[in-house]
Amino acid sequence: MSLSHIVLSSGRRVRLTELRMSSTYEGMLEGYPHQRVNDRKIDWLRRKAERAYSSMAVHLVPPGRAYPDQPAGRSGPVELLPAVMCVGAFDSAPLDGAMDGSALVVAWFQAEARVPVGEDADPALRGIRWEERARDYEL
Repeated sequence: MSLSHIVLSSGRRVRLTELRMSSTYEGMLEGYPHQRVNDRKIDWLRRKAERAYSSMAVHLVPPGRAYPDQPAGRSGPVELLPAVMCVGAFDSAPLDGAMDGSALVVAWFQAEARVPVGEDADPALRGIRWEERARDYEL
């Protein structure tokens, strides 16, 4: 069963079969978000996806960064990532007709805790180059 279907910019339909979400800044008790903190968050999310799905191809969608009009602290300007970190397992038709399907695990950030659906999914998520990143599999 699929949680949702997304139509990529290429026109390929992919199925979201598993989704894990968490708050981007959960557990941040001190300090403020800045570039070094965010670089570590992004790297942590990528590594988390690679560990959780070690037998699958993993792709990280680079997140947008916002710079609110706030004074810089000792570590530099305030920099915000989208509020929700996501790791999703997707599958689709095979890349090579001899296989059963293709799959890709994607790590991304989004503004709200909602399941991405159809053509309304975030443009960065829809822009994944499936044919370059996914791997075929056999059942």
